[in-house]
Amino acid sequence: MTHSDDTLHYKKQHNLTINDIKHSLYYYFDYDERSFDINMPFQHFHSFYEIFVLITPQASHLIEGIPYSIRSGDLVLLRPSVLHRSEYPKGAPGKRLVVSFLYPPSLWGMQETYQKLFEPFYAPLPIYRFPSRQQQLINEKLNRIYSFQEDDPDLKPLMIHGMFVDFLYTLRQLAPFNIYINEPLKDEASRKIYSIANYIHNHYSEELTLDFLSKKFYISPYYLSHQFKKVTGYTLTQYIQMTRIKNVQYMLLNTNKKISQLAEECGFTSFSQFNRIFKKYCSQSPSEYRKGTKNTSLQTIL
Repeated sequence: MTHSDDTLHYKKQHNLTINDIKHSLYYYFDYDERSFDINMPFQHFHSFYEIFVLITPQASHLIEGIPYSIRSGDLVLLRPSVLHRSEYPKGAPGKRLVVSFLYPPSLWGMQETYQKLFEPFYAPLPIYRFPSRQQQLINEKLNRIYSFQEDDPDLKPLMIHGMFVDFLYTLRQLAPFNIYINEPLKDEASRKIYSIANYIHNHYSEELTLDFLSKKFYISPYYLSHQFKKVTGYTLTQYIQMTRIKNVQYMLLNTNKKISQLAEECGFTSFSQFNRIFKKYCSQSPSEYRKGTKNTSLQTIL
């Protein structure tokens, strides 16, 4: 397969894996297709960093309840615990590259230095669209990893790691050239509903009711209830519960806090209610989830 030097290389189901979830240094490069028919029903999280690069002309990404329109070449940077999902339009499957990676808390005694490389992931708007010259530099760095060959299996992971660190450094240096601006929704009602969804993501630990949200956003309870289901596909109660449960799941995997404490921190006022709702959405108890998923491979908790 021949490629232009300034376009992102792609081959369906091309992937590269270095280590696994049991190792604190992990990489998974996944070149593949996704279609409208398999859009995820609700936003999900990762315990690792993720870079989503769209190769297809257009799609959208939902991050913490807010939809973002993206086009070919755009990079979506997702730090751990952020709830998100990609959405593809009807028609031909969409092509994309997803890079998942996980670094040790202290990588060779340079934790603070590595943290600087992750700064673009923590920007208020972690979606990047670059002018053609900067986009070419990004593609060159990723294509170098795509095409890299090494006979010595012990050296390949180290070389890939080095090239990816160089990519992260380049991305950080180019961040000021970001020209991405989210296209505003034309439908005012949808804009209102998505702003409420985003509020839920940022305040899920607080008491959230239909009456409270309708007053805060100056919208009637009936209209909010009806429009929320129409726009998101979920009732307001379902959305609040699922957002809370997803955050509990993340903390079950990434902290050693007591389950009762996590339930309270995520907005559940009744522990019995929490257990019932958790089992409803996860088909297992919180303790079973914590025990089972910690021994699960990275790809199965996407």
